[in-house]
Amino acid sequence: MPSRLDLEAINRIVPDGFPLDLLRRWHVLPLEVRDGTLVVGVSGPEGVGYAQALGSELDLPVEVELMPLSAIEEAINGLFEVRSSGVRPVEGELDFGEDISGVLREEVLTDQVDAPIIRLVNAILAEAVKERASDVHIEPQEGEVLVRYRIDGVLHPKLRLPKGYQAPLITRLKVMARMDLGERFVPQDGRIAISIGGKEIDVRVGLIPTQFGERLTLRLLDKERGLLSLEELGMEEEELSRFRRMIGRPWGMILFTGPTGSGKTTTLYAILRELAKPGVNVITIEDPIEYALPGVSQIQVNEKAGLTFASGLRSILRSDPDIVMVGEMRDGETARIGVQAALTGHLVLSTLHTNDSPSAVARLVDMGVEPFLLSSCLVGVVAQRLVRTVCPHCARPREADQLESSFGLKRVVEGVGCARCLGTGYLGRVGLYEQFLVDEEMADLIARDPSTSAIRALARRKGLKTLFEVGLLKVERGITTLAEVMRVAGG
Repeated sequence: MPSRLDLEAINRIVPDGFPLDLLRRWHVLPLEVRDGTLVVGVSGPEGVGYAQALGSELDLPVEVELMPLSAIEEAINGLFEVRSSGVRPVEGELDFGEDISGVLREEVLTDQVDAPIIRLVNAILAEAVKERASDVHIEPQEGEVLVRYRIDGVLHPKLRLPKGYQAPLITRLKVMARMDLGERFVPQDGRIAISIGGKEIDVRVGLIPTQFGERLTLRLLDKERGLLSLEELGMEEEELSRFRRMIGRPWGMILFTGPTGSGKTTTLYAILRELAKPGVNVITIEDPIEYALPGVSQIQVNEKAGLTFASGLRSILRSDPDIVMVGEMRDGETARIGVQAALTGHLVLSTLHTNDSPSAVARLVDMGVEPFLLSSCLVGVVAQRLVRTVCPHCARPREADQLESSFGLKRVVEGVGCARCLGTGYLGRVGLYEQFLVDEEMADLIARDPSTSAIRALARRKGLKTLFEVGLLKVERGITTLAEVMRVAGG
């Protein structure tokens, strides 16, 4: 936000026909248009909705910043003068040094929903759900508190609060997440169950101490939106057919690789929803359990109680399972037990952190799994990433530029930015899947030479499509952009 207000510039933002009385009634002030986003000053959480309404009037995405009510009222009075006389008023300094923490601290533990700090927290969460955010970051800075939303995998600044809001805001969220209020110097985890707009939202809260205070990350899990079918994952018809053949095997190990946030859990849940039939015993060990799956017995890791992936997997194997899902092959012991389970007639699904599918073999060998055992049970590895999809509301076709043409593209589709996509040109995400299947020749190579280079070379000869190549097909179809594929999968 500019440190000095240019009321003539603000007047140019607001259309001539827009009634300034509404700004006075709403207690909101348009400050500037920054990178295609309307920055609106509000005096409290009740102004967030009005700021969004103003953005809709101007057909611009909105970023909200907090400022004193007196400064908003003074600026709106100045706008009336600009419109009535055309004379530029004297610019004034904005003071953001007001410390309201003493006022708010008493309201942190109250149950009154009209308390300002509670309204602020509710507004932050409600707006996050409305904008489809997967995570909310509450980040103390040296002189302010920054609130950012992760939307379609990308962080967006949404709110800058005065430093005085830090203690009551963090404390309120710690109360809701049932964290230890007296402990401020060690990481903590918590959970909040909320209902917003008829949606049941599970909020996982992670706290870490930083040099400027406690930092919170809120992971929002929409119980209705989070579970997808295999058809909804975004695979092409041929990809899906190959994928179904792989997961239809009665026994063996299938691994899913990719960084955190690449959709591995979503894929695993889609598989389990398809495979969990009345005649099949499906058991999982997870950290954490993100969604409840009908017909599936799910176990939550609890390391404090001695329940780890390895110990949980041993217990599962004594429970007559047909299909086992292990949230992560976190250590060598878990990997070795998983391989033994796959060799003894179970279908084992799990995840690893590797950059591509062929690298998973070397990773397991490094963890202590014998290559000859792995070659006997590994069915396949799927590497995956999520790319943002072009917003259908502002999508425009155009001729490919020089870089796009170098990849064989002739015409592409891109989003020009609109209110629906918050000006980004993207709305939603879709998966890219690199499927590495193990046949007899590949199994023989794994047993003899489990190096990544040798396995990748053979996989490519057998037709393996890399993540980037799969992404290019989606660019050709107008689903995403080359820039997005390069951001996620490289070149």
